[in-house]
Formats: sequence, structure tokens, C-alpha cells
Amino acid sequence: MNHIKEYRKEKKMSQYELAQAIGVARQTINLIENDKYNPSLSLCLKLAHVLETDLNTLFWEEYNED
Repeated sequence: MNHIKEYRKEKKMSQYELAQAIGVARQTINLIENDKYNPSLSLCLKLAHVLETDLNTLFWEEYNED
């Protein structure tokens, strides 16, 4: 499970906006958020950069919304 959706919503970004920011289709974001697509390391790094977090937090650590 990843935390892309939570971080995207915190940034008030749509799937389309996030997709545009990293250069993929909106459907790709949907698939990643729903754990139906394993993104490449390069794509993971782009996601973390745009969402202003790190890979561990985005993909592995427990997410705690304060």
C-alpha cells in the first residue's frame, strides 16, 4: 500500500494535475494509487519530489494524518 492519494489530496491536486506534473497519464496515477501498477524507481522519485516527501514515507511508512 502506498500513500500517494493522501499526499496528493493534502496538496489539493487532482489525479490529472499530478499526472501532468510528472509526465504520465491520469490513468497511471489511478493505477498506482490503487496498487494495480508498480511504478519504476524514476517515476517513484518524481512522485516523491512533486508531493514533497521521500520514498520511505510515500511507499513504506505508516501514514499518520494530524
